[in-house]
Amino acid sequence: KVLLSIGGASGSYSLTSADDARQVADYIWNNFLGGQSASRPLGDAVLDGVDFDIEAGGGQFYDELARSLNGHNGQAKTVYLAAAPQCPIPDAHLDGAIQAGLFDYVWVQFYNNPPCQYADGNANALLNSWSQWASVPATQVFMGLPASTDAAGSGFIPADALKSQVLPT
Repeated sequence: KVLLSIGGASGSYSLTSADDARQVADYIWNNFLGGQSASRPLGDAVLDGVDFDIEAGGGQFYDELARSLNGHNGQAKTVYLAAAPQCPIPDAHLDGAIQAGLFDYVWVQFYNNPPCQYADGNANALLNSWSQWASVPATQVFMGLPASTDAAGSGFIPADALKSQVLPT
C-alpha cells in the first residue's frame, strides 16, 4: 500500500473547522486517491490512503477529516487510514481522531519521547505505554522504533534488549 502522509514535525498547519476538514478530505480524494481532478500532482497514480502524522497545531477536526476520508470508501476503492501518534497517551493531536475507530493502522512513535520510550537500559516506560496503546480502536497497532541511534534523537533499543525486554511480552 502507498499512503500520502500529511503533517510532520515541521511547518505550521491545522484544520480550522469541520467544514475545512471535509474540504481537505475532498481535495485529497480528488487529487491523490480515487477521485478526479485536472491538477493531480502524481498524474494517473492512485494512492491507497492517508497517513496522519500530526505533530503541530491543534488537534481539532482531525476526527472529521478521518470520517470524511472514510466516507469515500466504496467509491471504486478502499481508503486506508493510518496514524503516527507520539507515545504519550493521549496523543496531543490525534487522540480524538484515533478514538473515532476508523484507522486501519496506528504506528505509535516510541522514540523522541522520554516519558514512554526505552531509556538507560530500561523498557518499563515503553511497555507501560504500549499496554495502553494496544487497546486503542484500530485494526492494527504497531510499535514504531528507530532502527539505529542515528534514526532518532532518543529511544533506540539495542537488538539484545529488544529481544530480552520487549519481545517476550
